[in-house]
Amino acid sequence: MNQTQMMASYKSTFETEPTHLFFAPGRINLIGEHTDYNGGHVFPAAITFGTYVLMRLRDDNLVRFYSANFSEAGIIERRLDDLAFRPEDDWTNYPKAMLHLLNERTDRIDRGLDVWFFGNIPNGAGLSSSASIELATAFGLNTIYGLDLNPLDLVKLGQRAENEYIGVNSGIMDQFAIGMGKHGHAMLLDCDTLDCEYAPVDLDRISIVIMNTNKRRELADSKYNERRSECETALSRLQTVLSIKSLGELTPETFEAAKSVIGDDILVKRARHAVYENARTLQALDALKENRLADFGQLMNASHVSLRDDYEVTGMELDTLVEAAWANGAIGARMTGAGFGGCAIALVRNADIESFEQTVSDRYKNEVGYAPTFYVASIGAGAHELELETKEEV
Repeated sequence: MNQTQMMASYKSTFETEPTHLFFAPGRINLIGEHTDYNGGHVFPAAITFGTYVLMRLRDDNLVRFYSANFSEAGIIERRLDDLAFRPEDDWTNYPKAMLHLLNERTDRIDRGLDVWFFGNIPNGAGLSSSASIELATAFGLNTIYGLDLNPLDLVKLGQRAENEYIGVNSGIMDQFAIGMGKHGHAMLLDCDTLDCEYAPVDLDRISIVIMNTNKRRELADSKYNERRSECETALSRLQTVLSIKSLGELTPETFEAAKSVIGDDILVKRARHAVYENARTLQALDALKENRLADFGQLMNASHVSLRDDYEVTGMELDTLVEAAWANGAIGARMTGAGFGGCAIALVRNADIESFEQTVSDRYKNEVGYAPTFYVASIGAGAHELELETKEEV
């Protein structure tokens, strides 16, 4: 859907013209999975798929939401004084959360608005569509109400929306990558300190292929919170012998020397993944800086094995897809996102993409019973305002 079509849909939906247009991307994580809430490093990048939001202020306290992706739901209306979480409100809970938290923070949201959404992130694919909705909304509200918050403030509020409003105990990686992304760059992010180092991603004649299992993965319904709790338990036991605040502070060597104190094989596996995955993320940055793509690919492969065997968040669909990629010329491949379905990513030579997709798809269909979907990803900018083609003065 192009901008002209978006604006026409807004006008037919709300019978008025929008005044502002915002975009927030989805994200992929090149390596460093389930490390963010363990105080470790991640290596995400914003992508060019994302969420578009058109907005216009109203003169009353009514907020009207509409999504072109869920047009059958029509317009969903709520008052500014009635923004509590409701399961039946489905996707609108994400923008409602941002309205609620921004008003709580600033007490300056005093008028309603008409908000129109369109996203081209594959739904339920694990590319962080929920955080994309949150940050597109947050950047829009920050501008349209003149709240003067900085991007990092909005990123932190996006995480609070997930944790406190939606009830998913997620880390900050998704919101940070989406809010702070930079065109052509990935970012090495320390999720404990929020220190961030941007790294140019120059994949000469190689592309990042996103491979969607087409198995729906609902984060709130997954075992995400269970894994986080297991890591917290392992950490608390390690803290009886080590002066650490997070698993991300441990080197593999320190972990191996102390792991016996954990006293539970499952908890050891969970913590081992967090520690070793963090180490792989740091090694991956060096490999990319030195253009050692084969080494980077091997680190991606090792990441998937750890997520499969130690963290146990992959499942048959992701394993089938990644193993097919390994067998058909991928430089490296791994699941990305929370797991339990969703997407994997592969580094594939441009000349091989067509045959790669066909061969991997055939094997996946044969073993799983339905086809995957492929997207060639470009690394794009973080959340920002877009200029309207025709902008009405207000």
